Amino acid sequence: MKRKIEILAPAKNLIQGMAAINAGADAVYIGAEAFGARSNATNSVDDIAEMVEYAHLFKAKVFVVINTILYDNELEACRKLIHKLYAIGVDALIVQDMAILEMDLPPIVIHASTQANNRDPKHVKFLAEAGIQRVVLARELNLDQIREIHEATDVELEFFVSGALCVSFSGNCYMSIAGGERSANRGSCAQNCRLPYQLIDGNGTTLIANSHLLSIKDLDLSDQLPQLIEAGISSFKIEGRLKDMVYVKNNTSYLRKKLDAFLENNPHFEKASSGRTFYNFEAKLDRSFNRGYTDYFVNKRTERIGSWESPKSQGQLIGKLIETKANGYVIENSDLLNNGDGLYFINENGEADGAQINIIINDVVVPNVFKPLAPGTVIYRNSDAEFNRLVEREDSVIRKIGVQLTLKDTTQGFLLEACDEDGHKAIVEAVLNKELAKSAESAEPNIKKNLAKAGNTPFVVDEITIEFSSNWFLPISKVNEMRRDVLDQLMDVRLKEYVREEHQHVKTDHPYPVEKLDFTYNVSNKLARAFYKRHGVTEIEKAFELQWDPGKSRVMVTKYCVKYELGKCPRFQRETMGEKLTEPLTLKHGTNEYKLKFNCKPCEMEIWEKDAELEFEEED
Repeated sequence: MKRKIEILAPAKNLIQGMAAINAGADAVYIGAEAFGARSNATNSVDDIAEMVEYAHLFKAKVFVVINTILYDNELEACRKLIHKLYAIGVDALIVQDMAILEMDLPPIVIHASTQANNRDPKHVKFLAEAGIQRVVLARELNLDQIREIHEATDVELEFFVSGALCVSFSGNCYMSIAGGERSANRGSCAQNCRLPYQLIDGNGTTLIANSHLLSIKDLDLSDQLPQLIEAGISSFKIEGRLKDMVYVKNNTSYLRKKLDAFLENNPHFEKASSGRTFYNFEAKLDRSFNRGYTDYFVNKRTERIGSWESPKSQGQLIGKLIETKANGYVIENSDLLNNGDGLYFINENGEADGAQINIIINDVVVPNVFKPLAPGTVIYRNSDAEFNRLVEREDSVIRKIGVQLTLKDTTQGFLLEACDEDGHKAIVEAVLNKELAKSAESAEPNIKKNLAKAGNTPFVVDEITIEFSSNWFLPISKVNEMRRDVLDQLMDVRLKEYVREEHQHVKTDHPYPVEKLDFTYNVSNKLARAFYKRHGVTEIEKAFELQWDPGKSRVMVTKYCVKYELGKCPRFQRETMGEKLTEPLTLKHGTNEYKLKFNCKPCEMEIWEKDAELEFEEED
């Protein structure tokens, strides 16, 4: 049996979700009215129902994110919402809080969000045995670790391959709530990681004055799809439920083409949905929002991944500044630029800066506001006006399902049968007094021409067969009517015959991999506590949000490392690092200060609030 491989795209709302399907997504993930980790991307149940119907036409799936941690007073509202989502045909829920597995659930498929600490085989195997049908793996895993998890369990595996990266292990970032009232695990991340910081050493010396020291590049694993499939990934996820339409269409289209090229030459795998997309633009990841790209840790730690200059979009590399002339710039490859484009560069103060192109005259790029720049400054385009206009058009991506039409004469008139690429069939019959064509010339070419006009339906007619016993005359108005009716019926048949995967949940009691849970397990309600206790956990600490100790808490653990970014890693850069840094290193933004602790054995960095008392081990 062939393994289905899926492109999973974000849907901020119904319109963007439909655009993602049109661009080739096999599935979309979307937020509901509440309990999603992006509180600014909520949708009504009615809109999700419309999304479900549109997606199911193409045998694409709709997953709803219910991936915040829940408080006791929210449990019943969450349960009711889940039943509503099941009733409208949602294919699966993406959850973080194990309380959901304790609820009275309909037989809906559950996926474990990346926020559920999905980093090792024992944990993933436990989730699979608890009834989870898919696990969204931690972004920090490398190919060997993914392969090890896949060999331990046959649960479906999903992995992020495109978009913004959370610098922390997902679900374990508490900087936002520690700095105010906004909890990342409750859908309201304040993005403290994208702020500018000072880096101060243990002597009080400022090593770096003003830089976005926790901001990292965006993810691009588009060239790693074959390796990830071989390692066990079945779903490739695009980050971006807060991104714009251009981003969603561009990233989805780009990955669709990449995956299709792989599937064409690998008979053991197949596309996870139906239809094919026709593109009226050339998708390139660097032409929509990005901070520069990294493959993160999928090939282990191989490069610096920080985006220290700015958390804003860097965009597409254009070339170097040759010279300034009058009130404009002479730039390499300026023929790539257009009026209205946005430029990105590092200014003479070493800060990320930009300008918008007003007009281009004789190869001189004239910005709306001229800023002095040194020759050799690298220029990027972070807003491509012409590309944006093209992609935003409704017809920039068009998805169609292949269909074969067969027209036959019957004793009472004519019959038109439609059979789509998945084998679904619809038939319409027209009762007519048959008349022979007045001309000896065959009527077939004209009939075929009109049968081929599938118009705004989700179908494209790939093949037409006419089986007439004589050269019958059939009015074109009747041909068009039969075509419309049979394709309308076929749409209804596809929706009626769509088979949603279901899973009947049964409470389990197999042992959890550990017996003691600290605050990073985010246990915030009585049902989650009951779930873990039944699975053998003896000690359960409250979620950070319920017991925060101001000024003294660990607020993040990350594979990202400031020392490595500075070339001062004693593990990988010992021979070139020079003098050791004096610890503790401190990050400072305004009145907020954080101490950094480096755990070299697991190759992780911890971030603690300023009043925490830390012990530092000698580096090997």
